Amino acid sequence: QVQLVESGGGLVQPGGSLRLSCAASGSTRAIYTMGWYRQAPGKQRELVAHITNGGGVNYADSVKGRFTISRTNAWNTVVLQMNSLKPEDTAVYYCNAKVPGTNFWGQGTQVTVSS
Repeated sequence: QVQLVESGGGLVQPGGSLRLSCAASGSTRAIYTMGWYRQAPGKQRELVAHITNGGGVNYADSVKGRFTISRTNAWNTVVLQMNSLKPEDTAVYYCNAKVPGTNFWGQGTQVTVSS
């Protein structure tokens, strides 16, 4: 089992920045990928960014150049730095951890970009 707790969401004006953190606990040695997904009202959950245990990263086209994902070597924390935020980035952001055979989700944190 892996437990994930997100923090750092909130309200920000367009062009602003937010930093989301995901603290992992439990069987973190089994994790091979961690990432962030988001879900806006009326839309499907979508991948924002993920990072593998080898350090490889992947970003959604819509956030490339604006968001950066990073992690500690022990998988204890994954951070999503979000810059140049746009209203269309408004969503609930979920942390995800993949282990062989299954994956785990955090409870979600709201990000609202509005003037």
